[in-house]
Amino acid sequence: MANTTAFHVAIDGPVAAGKGTVSRLVADRLGFLYVDTGAMYRAAACLAIEKKIDLTDEAAVSILLKTATIEMRNPLESERDGRLTTVIVNGTDMSWKIRTEAISAGSSKVAAHAKVREILVQKQQEIARDQNVVMEGRDITYRVLPEAQLKIFLTGSDVIRATRRHLQLLTRGEDVSYEEVLAGIKQRDEQDTHRTTDPLKRVPEAWEIDTSELSIEQVVEMIVSRVCVMRS
Repeated sequence: MANTTAFHVAIDGPVAAGKGTVSRLVADRLGFLYVDTGAMYRAAACLAIEKKIDLTDEAAVSILLKTATIEMRNPLESERDGRLTTVIVNGTDMSWKIRTEAISAGSSKVAAHAKVREILVQKQQEIARDQNVVMEGRDITYRVLPEAQLKIFLTGSDVIRATRRHLQLLTRGEDVSYEEVLAGIKQRDEQDTHRTTDPLKRVPEAWEIDTSELSIEQVVEMIVSRVCVMRS
């Protein structure tokens, strides 16, 4: 996928490892486009739920996605409300609507479908084809951008990740307990690492960064410095 002009940073890792915040800040520092591929699967789940389509119905969800338009962009000045990216689905801003725990659980279900992944991976590759991107998700390093110049696996302990996720949800006004969030993260990890289609995994050439004991700024600085050295 990578060409002589575009520089691709591919970041994989489990839920709540800090991929979104880190990727957004790295993209800002480098002047790259930030692409949250997980948002596409969330959007797919949200659309299916709105249309009352069974999330386990691969054919129906795939047909829905074929005719759907999913656009992603760095937030405009008027959209700086805490979001990391702006997600426009069929002309409607769904940036916050797709961020609930229910949609998160649904996204893992639709992501298990091979046809759904095929459709969305193609959309992701088209976005990155001719521009510098920081793209994050679960299968970016080996499936979406296998030729990315820099591959990273961002991880962290499930307890630390649950604590971060719980705080995020409370900040947004969602009434959910820490125990529920931890259980959800463990379930999501199990689903993501054991699904038959494009499971979450660390490729040998990926740079593994454990964020458990690191600040967001430390992680961002590490990645930005590596990219600057590689591009010099």
